[in-house]
Amino acid sequence: MIRFWQKRFKNRVLTENLEFDKEIIKIQKEIKDKIKKHFGGSLAIRMVDSGSCNACEAECNALSNPYYDLERLGIHFVASPRHADVMLVSGVMTMNMYHHVWDCYNQMPSPKWLIALGDCMKDLGEFEKTYAIKGNDLKIDYFIKGCPPEPKEIIKGILEFLKTI
Repeated sequence: MIRFWQKRFKNRVLTENLEFDKEIIKIQKEIKDKIKKHFGGSLAIRMVDSGSCNACEAECNALSNPYYDLERLGIHFVASPRHADVMLVSGVMTMNMYHHVWDCYNQMPSPKWLIALGDCMKDLGEFEKTYAIKGNDLKIDYFIKGCPPEPKEIIKGILEFLKTI
């Protein structure tokens, strides 16, 4: 225990991940360049929860904090699908949300893309055998895996998606 406190007083509390900080700066520069090239400097994302446990939404909320700060990269979450370039869908497609998700998708201007967030959208996860699941028949352009994906994985996924355009 004494060694622990000696080390702590010597090094202080380190909460930063210096390795990831260097990596995120590189990723952010790439994202900014891709957004400028393909979207004129601003990418609008409409987030839709089609029936999830809200873990993916919590991770997306973290993207707005000062550490990740997607706004400075030109990525904005918008309230209206009519302003969106990309729809980010999380969760399984439930019977109650099926038509709402399709309405949102149909209201988006062309060209439009759909990114699936989390493992539920791919294989239904824990919810595979429940009666309330409609199933997914949307054309998914990119899939970000994880249950839930961490904010850094979401950022990396957005970059990979931008590379596919």
